[in-house]
Amino acid sequence: MATTQALPSKSSQTLRFAVEGMTCASCVGHVERALKKVPGVTAAAVNLATESATVHADAAVSSETLAHAVEDAGYKAVFPKVLDALSFNVQGMTCASCVGHVERALRKVPGVADANVNLATESATVRLAAPVDLRVLQDAVADAGYTLLAKTPTVTAPATAPHDDSRTRLLGAAVLSLPVMVLSMAMVGGTWSAYLQWALSTVVTFWFGRQFFQVALRKARHLSANMDTLVAVGAFAAYAFSVAELLRHGGHAHLYFETAAIIVTLILLGKHLEARAKRTAGAAIRALMDLRPTRAHLLRDGTEVDVDAGTLRVGDLVRVRPGERIPVDGVVVEGESAVDESMMTGESLPVAKRVDDVVTGATVNTTGVLTVRTTAVGAETVLAHIVKLVEEAQGSKAPIQRLADTVSGVFVPVVLGLSALTFVAWWWKTGEVATALTPAVALLVIACPCALGLATPTAIMVGTGRAARMGILIRDAESLERAGAISTLVLDKTGTITAGKPAVVEAVPAPGRTRAELLRLAGAVESISEHPLAAAVVTLARQELGTLPAVARGQAHVGKGVEAVIDGKRVRVGTRAFVAELGAQDDGLSDVLARLESGANTVVRVAEEGALVGVLALADPVKSDSAEAIARLRDMGVRVVMLTGDNARTAAAVAAQVGLSPDDVRAEVLPQDKAREVQRLKQAGQVVAMVGDGINDAPALAAADVGMAMGAGADVAKETANVTLMHSRLGAVVDAMVLSKATMRTIRQNLWWAFGYNALCIPVAALGLLNALGGPMLAAGAMAFSSVSVVLNSLRLRSVEL
Repeated sequence: MATTQALPSKSSQTLRFAVEGMTCASCVGHVERALKKVPGVTAAAVNLATESATVHADAAVSSETLAHAVEDAGYKAVFPKVLDALSFNVQGMTCASCVGHVERALRKVPGVADANVNLATESATVRLAAPVDLRVLQDAVADAGYTLLAKTPTVTAPATAPHDDSRTRLLGAAVLSLPVMVLSMAMVGGTWSAYLQWALSTVVTFWFGRQFFQVALRKARHLSANMDTLVAVGAFAAYAFSVAELLRHGGHAHLYFETAAIIVTLILLGKHLEARAKRTAGAAIRALMDLRPTRAHLLRDGTEVDVDAGTLRVGDLVRVRPGERIPVDGVVVEGESAVDESMMTGESLPVAKRVDDVVTGATVNTTGVLTVRTTAVGAETVLAHIVKLVEEAQGSKAPIQRLADTVSGVFVPVVLGLSALTFVAWWWKTGEVATALTPAVALLVIACPCALGLATPTAIMVGTGRAARMGILIRDAESLERAGAISTLVLDKTGTITAGKPAVVEAVPAPGRTRAELLRLAGAVESISEHPLAAAVVTLARQELGTLPAVARGQAHVGKGVEAVIDGKRVRVGTRAFVAELGAQDDGLSDVLARLESGANTVVRVAEEGALVGVLALADPVKSDSAEAIARLRDMGVRVVMLTGDNARTAAAVAAQVGLSPDDVRAEVLPQDKAREVQRLKQAGQVVAMVGDGINDAPALAAADVGMAMGAGADVAKETANVTLMHSRLGAVVDAMVLSKATMRTIRQNLWWAFGYNALCIPVAALGLLNALGGPMLAAGAMAFSSVSVVLNSLRLRSVEL
């Protein structure tokens, strides 16, 4: 993964480790001071009881640096080695503060290195530093008032959303709340009306709204509070006051039963709408999983047998008819067809498939009949890896969420205190409990921080899901956030700007040499190389000559060429400087070389001992959308830089075709130099993304703030870049950046709304300005609307224009 130093989003990391050798409080001070002196450390807290330290620092600060600082102070730092990362479902969370409670409970368990909890997906990811029994984790979460469940593996997870009874509870509460509100507003009926309101509101409040009280009581036992606490306290205060007044004054009392009932009903309405919207936000994974075929036509001893696709094994032969989805990852062994891979790559045009071509499970066979040999099943398929990547991305946290997590941790206790102060102030001013109760309850209800907890994760769920359907796999929320801040995009030429499938367009022998000699030597030497250019040379040589001579002592020189011994003579194929080391010069071919290198050709020289045998010109055509994509990037204010190992003339010719200026072209750059060029741009203050094929460009991909790798098929499982593009269309890079910017814009809108809503509504409720409009009932409706509006705003990402 790429590291980031230039972005604010990467300016913070949390490191937790054990400290050995401390014996008293002064030791704590010594270790803390030592850690705080490390450049890049923003905060350090040392705990004597647990003999541990928690350090907040810049991403550039390493564990080794901290360990040396602790050792210099006379102690020993022991960093946990992460053994595994486990995923769980969490039940009982209702707001942002719940997230903090569950995370803290998990992190206190010995052996847990870190824990990340997501409200939108109701899941937890736990990174272990030592083996931990599942029951220990479950007990820790249960003690915090929640339930931890082992998550079913992705490949066997149901494609439908879990059962949700929010609709049933909402309908029941609404049916009973309506007559309570009518009787209260009509103010008729006397004693019988008052007691009927009591009966109906009791059922609504304590049966249909029982979840709020159950959670609030669990939180109270652990001396904590969350959204349910605010709802439960508000509804119970209105209910209890009404009961007391009814028992004292009978049917003539001023009652608030409708307030308790409507609060519960409106909050249930908000939870129901929120649940529906969250299911929609998470539809990307379910849609991907729905693509898995359930049946397959297995060929057994020449006979076709219909079997469950889940029973297939590697090596099985499967027949796929036109219109069917391919049930496995595999290789075509018989037949020809066109396969629709749009669900995997986002490309609408079917791809021709012949014998020895790779096919991917869940893609659609459109025309002919194919026989496929299975190479991967179950969790090893490309689709399973994609689903796993999307799940991990949707469950991760963006750095921008830290502010919301920090605020939500203290928000509910503060609201409870403000509500109590509001009640006391109004009671002191008016001398009436009923008058004081209304603004206090309204403040409790309207300040629930649901929207704050949903602001970031729902947008990330929708954004990463939309990207996955387009063939863009974003590894985590942090990568998504960084992609929106890119200022410089570095592109590899071969396979990124160009098609990556070069062919020999000219073979010019030196004076006194023949074309056959040239291809014979070049083809034999290049046969030991895996470079795409080498493959093109070997293909042409074998087409024209058939067999090639054996080579001895072959060796590839990265960025220069290949050499070997043929018939006792040393032969080199590669750059001008590489063959010049043998004494070979361009004599006799200078004009030809100038012509070839002035075009968009890669020119390869072939030398035998000290003599030039000839030159080969290879062309790699520019992709049809490269120029348009680069133009779009420049319109977005992104600088585009092309790096290539090709010569300057070839690089300049390609740059001219796609609209790049000479100042933005770096030619004859070795792979390791590409990484240094990326580092140079970062040091100049640029936020740098690198786009390459994920293999030759691995050092540069790792050095960039955001590494984008173009690759498809089984390469997805091996990819280490921040973003993987399932197809080679350069326009997908632009789409990824536009979607990232739109997602971050949505998150900022959500957070501004969530913070602004509470900042405005709390004083409005406390000052009693809601009283004339229904007080707590209006507050409940507004609170429900705030949560739903945040989720609906996130869902707009599904239709953002790319």
